[in-house]
Amino acid sequence: MFYHLGKIATRFRWLIVGLWIVAAAVAVLFAPQVGQVLRSGGFSSPDSESQRAVDVLVQKLHLDLTVVQVIFTSHEYTADDPRFVQESQQALARLKGWSEVTQVISFTDNPRQIALDRYAAYVNVLLKSDPDAAPKLLPELQQRLQAVPHLKTSIGGGPVFYEDLQSVSENDLRRAEILAFPFAIIALLLVFRSVVAALLPALVGGFAVVIALAIIFGLGHITPLSIFVLNITTLFGLGLGVDYSLFIVSRFREELAHGHSIEDAVVLTVATAGRAVTFSGLTVSIGLLGLTFFHINMLRSVGMGGVLVVSLAMLAAVTLLPATLALIGLRVNALPVRLRAFWKHFTASAVNDVALGQTVGDAHHGFWYRLSQFVMRYPVRVFFPVLFLLIGFGLPFLDVRFSAPDASILPSNVPSRRAFDLLAERFNDRETTPILIAVQTRGNVLTAENIHNLYYYVQRIEADPRVARVDSIVSADPRFTLEQYQLLYTHPQLLADPYLSAFLRSSVAGDTIRIQVISKYTMLDTRSQALVQTIRNTPAGNGMTVLVDGGTAGNIDYVNSLYSDFPKAVFIVALTTYVLLLLLFRSVVLPLKAIIMNTLSILASYGALVVIFQDGFLHQVLGFTPLGFVEATSPILLFCSLFGLSMDYEVFLLSRVQEAFWQTGDNTRSVALGLQRSGGIITSAAIIVVVVSLCFATADVILVKALGLGMALAVVLDATLVRGLLVPATMRLLGDWNWWLPFVGVQRHPPALAEYRAEESVLDVARVNTLGHGDISIGEEK
Repeated sequence: MFYHLGKIATRFRWLIVGLWIVAAAVAVLFAPQVGQVLRSGGFSSPDSESQRAVDVLVQKLHLDLTVVQVIFTSHEYTADDPRFVQESQQALARLKGWSEVTQVISFTDNPRQIALDRYAAYVNVLLKSDPDAAPKLLPELQQRLQAVPHLKTSIGGGPVFYEDLQSVSENDLRRAEILAFPFAIIALLLVFRSVVAALLPALVGGFAVVIALAIIFGLGHITPLSIFVLNITTLFGLGLGVDYSLFIVSRFREELAHGHSIEDAVVLTVATAGRAVTFSGLTVSIGLLGLTFFHINMLRSVGMGGVLVVSLAMLAAVTLLPATLALIGLRVNALPVRLRAFWKHFTASAVNDVALGQTVGDAHHGFWYRLSQFVMRYPVRVFFPVLFLLIGFGLPFLDVRFSAPDASILPSNVPSRRAFDLLAERFNDRETTPILIAVQTRGNVLTAENIHNLYYYVQRIEADPRVARVDSIVSADPRFTLEQYQLLYTHPQLLADPYLSAFLRSSVAGDTIRIQVISKYTMLDTRSQALVQTIRNTPAGNGMTVLVDGGTAGNIDYVNSLYSDFPKAVFIVALTTYVLLLLLFRSVVLPLKAIIMNTLSILASYGALVVIFQDGFLHQVLGFTPLGFVEATSPILLFCSLFGLSMDYEVFLLSRVQEAFWQTGDNTRSVALGLQRSGGIITSAAIIVVVVSLCFATADVILVKALGLGMALAVVLDATLVRGLLVPATMRLLGDWNWWLPFVGVQRHPPALAEYRAEESVLDVARVNTLGHGDISIGEEK
C-alpha cells in the first residue's frame, strides 16, 4: 500500500502539490475568522444534577441566571453613606431601562452584598441572554455604566469571565505562534543543516494548521465548539506536522545518500517512514479521540480539533511532502548552514552521519549504539532505578485536589480576575457561592401541608453543624412559627412585609421553590462538599423531590462527570492502540510494553501538575498565582494528548528496531542498531515538540499553560529516561519474547514475504543489501 502511495506521489507530484496549495489558499480566507464561532464555556455536563436543578429553576421560576456583578469601591464613603448609594444609583441609571436587563438587585435590597469593611458593595445585574450570548452585550453594558466621581467601578461574573477567557486565549495563541515558528525553524536548521530541508516541515505544519482552522470555522456553524480548540489545533498541528515531516525528510535524505534515484528515494521513504508516520498518526488520533467520550463540551471540542489537525498533518506528510520532495530532488540539501561541532555530536544519528558523508558503518559506534549496549549489559541495574524514579515523580499526584475552572485560571490584570479577587478578599465569599436547592412539591407550594413539610425539611438542614444559614420562605424570620407561616402564605392578603413579599415572588412558582443554604465553609472546602452530598443523599420525604445546584454542587458534578467517563476512555484508547500496534509490530508483547512505558511518563507529568499548579512550585518563574487545586480536565487532556504523542516516538523507534531484527535476527543487536538509526532524529523531533509546547506554556490561561508544560516535561522524560534507558533495558530482559506472536512464534523475517516483496520491500531489499552490515539481510532471506 505505502509502496504504491509513494509511486503515486512521484507520478502525480504536480497535481498533489497544486491541490494542497489551492486548499491552503482557500483556508486562509476562513482560518482567521475561527474565533468568531468558538465559545468560551462548555465546562458543564447536561446530565448532571446541578444542571438539571438549573433547568428546573429557569423553567419554573423564570430565573435569569446570567449575572454580571457591578462592584463599587470607595476610599471615602461606606456603603451605608447616602452619597455612596446615590452615586451607585447614578452609575446604574442607564442600565435599569435597558431591554437586555431583567432585574437589578442592589446592595440596598440585600445588605449581604456589602463588603466586610463596608467600603465596597456589589450589584447583581440579571441579563436575558444565555451565558454564550451574554459576552457580546458587555461593550454596551460598559458604555451604559456612567462614571461617578467618588466610586471605582469593576465588573465581574460569568459573562465577563467568558469574554476574558476568549480574548486571553486568542492572545495566548498569537504569542505562542510568534514564538513557536522561529524556534521550530532554528531547531530544524540545527538538525538538517540546510535551509530548504528545514523549511519543508514548517511548511507542512503550517498547511495542516491553516486548513484545520478553516474546517473548524465551518464546524463551528454546525455544532458548539470550545475556544480551547484554537490552542490544541495549533499545538498539535505545529508539533506533529513538523515531527512527521522531520522523519520523512530525514529518511529521504538518507535514501539519496545511499545512491538511490529521486523517484526510488521517495518510494522508499513513503514505504518505510511513511508507514511509521501513518501508524503514529493513528495512535495520536486514537488518544485524542478518547476526549470525545466525555459529556463536557470543552473536551469533546478539543478532541475533535485534535483528531482533525493530526489527520491533516499525517495526510500532508505522506502526500504533500513526498510530492514536494519528488519535485525538488537533490535541492533538498540546498543552502547549507554551518553549525558548531557540538550539535553534530548531540544529534548524531545514521541520518545525520549520511548527510555529512560519513560511512554507514559508523552506526555501530555512535552515541545511541554505545548507550544501548551499556544499558543492555546491565539491564536490571538500569531498569529498577529508572522505574522507581519515574514512579517517584508521579507520587505527588496521590494528593491531588480537583476543581472546576473559575476566574483564578486567568491573569490578574483582566477584569473578571480583578473582580474575582476583590470579592474573595473583601466580601464573605460564602455568601456569593450559596448551595441552591430546587424543591418540587405535590401540588402548589403554598398549601398548608406543603408549607408544613418544607418547614421541617428546612429545620433538618439548619440543624446540620456545617450550615450557617438557610434562606427560604419558611425560615425568613426566626421569630415566626410554623402556624404563622401557614397563615401568611395561605392568606396572601395578610402578607404586608415588602421584603417577604419580594422574596416569595422570586423563590416560589407553582409546585417549585428555591432554597439557599449558606455553608460555614468555603466553596471548595471538603466540609462544604460533604454538606452537599448529605443534602442530596437525605430524602426530603412527603412526596418532595430535591435537586441541588450552586458552586460546590456544580464543582462536584463536574469532577464526577469527568472521572466517571475517564476509565472508559482510558480503556478504549489503550485497547484500540494495542490492537493497532499489534497489527504494526506483529507482537503481543511490544504493544503492551509501549503502553506501560507511556503510562510512566504520563504519571510523572501528573505529579508535576500537583507540585507546580496546586502547590505553587516555581509559580513566580512561570508567572501565575497558585490555584490550590488542579483544574480537573488537565490530567485528562494530558493523558489523551501524551498517550498518542509518546507512542509516536515509540512507533518510530520500534519500527527501526523491527527492521534491524529482520536483518540480523538478533534481539540485542537490533535494539542497538534501531536506537542508533532513530535516536538522533527522534531526539531532534522531541526537542521541536518540547520547544513548541514550552511556547504554549507561556500562556496566561493556566489550563493551556499546564497542558504545554505537562507535555514538554513528559516528552523530555520519554525522550531521555524512557526511550534511552528503560526501553533498551526492558527489551534486553524480554529477549526474543519481544517478537512473539501466538501460533506463529518469534518472527525473524518479514511476515507474508511474497506480499511484502510485492509492495514494500522491492526497493528496501536493495537498500538493506547496500548497508553492508548485519548477518542476515532481507535480500538473502528472499
